[in-house]
Amino acid sequence: MSNNAPARTAAASKPRWYWVSLAILLLLIGATAYPAFTQHPHQPALKDFFPSVIFGEGTFFEFNRLTLARVIMGFLVCIVLVAVARKPKLVPSRGQMAVEAVAGYIRDNVALDMLGPTTGRKFSGFVGFLFFGVLAMNIAGVIPGINIAASSVVAVPMVFAIITYVTFIGAGIAKQGVGRFFAAQLFPPGLPVPMYLLITPIEFLSNFIVRPVTLTLRLLCNMISGHLLLGMTYFGTAMLLHELSILSAASALTGAAVFIMTGFEVFVAFLQAYIFTILSTVYIKLSVEHH
Repeated sequence: MSNNAPARTAAASKPRWYWVSLAILLLLIGATAYPAFTQHPHQPALKDFFPSVIFGEGTFFEFNRLTLARVIMGFLVCIVLVAVARKPKLVPSRGQMAVEAVAGYIRDNVALDMLGPTTGRKFSGFVGFLFFGVLAMNIAGVIPGINIAASSVVAVPMVFAIITYVTFIGAGIAKQGVGRFFAAQLFPPGLPVPMYLLITPIEFLSNFIVRPVTLTLRLLCNMISGHLLLGMTYFGTAMLLHELSILSAASALTGAAVFIMTGFEVFVAFLQAYIFTILSTVYIKLSVEHH
C-alpha cells in the first residue's frame, strides 16, 4: 500500500494541461496510425509522399497524413519543451537531463561558439528552435503509426529555409544597415572594378538564391532516401515472413537490418537537424560580420 502511494501522489501532481495534452496527442497518433496499420503491406514508392486526402481536397486547407504528422510532431515537441521549462527540478529527471544536455550543447557549441558571446546569446533561442523543430519533423519517420518523416516533403524544409533566410538577412540589415549589408554581400572588397561584373551576379546567386535552396534540398533528399531505405527493409522482412511464409536466414538478416536501419535513421534525423542548424548559424555569422 505504501509502495503505491508515491506513484499515486506523482500522478495526482500532474497539472490538468498535461493530461489534456497527452489525450490529444494519443488521439492524433491514433488518427494517423489507423490508415497505416489497416493498409496492406506495399513496396515503398514515391506515392508514399502523396497520401490520400483526409479533408479539404483541392483547397488551401487540404489535410492528409503528412500534414497530420507535422501537427503531431509540433505538438509533441511543444509538450516536451514546455514540460521541461515550466517546472525544472533541482535534481533533474532523465528526460530533463536529456533535453538540457542537447539544448546546452546547441547553445554553447553552436550559437555561442560560432557567433560569439553577444550575438550568440541573441540568437541562441532561434538556433535552438531550428534544431528541435527540424529534429521533431525528422524523427517522425521512426515513430510507429506515422512511419514517415514530416520533412520528407518539400513544404517543411522550405518553411525552415525561408525562416532562416529571413533571419540572416534581417540580422545583417539590423547589424550593418541596408546599404552596408548588401554592399558587403554583393561587392567583396579588394577587387578591380571590372571584376564586379562577374563577381556580383555570382555573389547574388550564392548568398540569396543558393543558400535557401541548398538548405531545402539537402534536408529533403536525405529524408526521402531515408524513408525509402527504411521502408524497403521493413517491406522485405514482411514479404519473407508473411507473404512467402519463409522463416530462413534471409528473413533473419532482413529482420536484423530493420533494427540497424531504424537506429541509422534516428542518427540521420539528428545529423540532418544538426547540419541544418550549423549552416543556418554560419549564414547568420556571414551576414552580421562586415568584411
